[in-house]
Amino acid sequence: MNSYTVLVVDDEKEIRDALEIYLRNEGMNVLQASDGMEAIELLVDHDVHLIMIDIMMPKQDGIQTTFKIREERNIPIIMLSAKSEDSDKVLGLKVGADDYITKPFNPLELIARVQSQLRRYVKLGQYEGMKKLINIRGLTLNQETKEVTINGECVKLTPIEYKIVELLMLHPSRVFSIDEIYEKVWNERSYNAENTVAVHIRKIREKIEINPKDPRYLKVVWGVGYKIEK
Repeated sequence: MNSYTVLVVDDEKEIRDALEIYLRNEGMNVLQASDGMEAIELLVDHDVHLIMIDIMMPKQDGIQTTFKIREERNIPIIMLSAKSEDSDKVLGLKVGADDYITKPFNPLELIARVQSQLRRYVKLGQYEGMKKLINIRGLTLNQETKEVTINGECVKLTPIEYKIVELLMLHPSRVFSIDEIYEKVWNERSYNAENTVAVHIRKIREKIEINPKDPRYLKVVWGVGYKIEK
């Protein structure tokens, strides 16, 4: 395996050190953070390929931190928690985590899950350092300038419309439910969000589609949600 960098975020030093030993034995570089705020600071200065983060931490917990990371980055996130209740697992995945491991964990299983996420992220072409330019069949999004173009022509989107397009383009062909879109874009719990999201989707289609009634990019999956077709 190539020398990838994993950021381990946990308020317990013994757990961070143990994870570092397991990961370094597999040839990976390891960064450590004791809380979510420290983790976000490290992401500014370091090229990270995967994050392992505890849910329960002081200052800023794993859920809040994952929300903030997902606003800008598509790095794989594996959540760690001493709790095994399904509600914690669902919440972790809902805010953007890619996988979930309950403490105490089996080192062999943990490494297998890390390697699986790295294969998906790096070897399947999702990793481009800090991903700046995303192009899907002529629809282009520039994360640095926050601009969207169709075949080179600029499309004027509101900040919310841009965030919706960015979310869907970062995960082409993945279907996001109305609740997922609302919670990831508005950063608050979804409650009767169907009309709000639907209005924004309609406006986006009017701007990026040649025929909004027969969309080429922004598709509805009836009863499930929306996606941008790869």
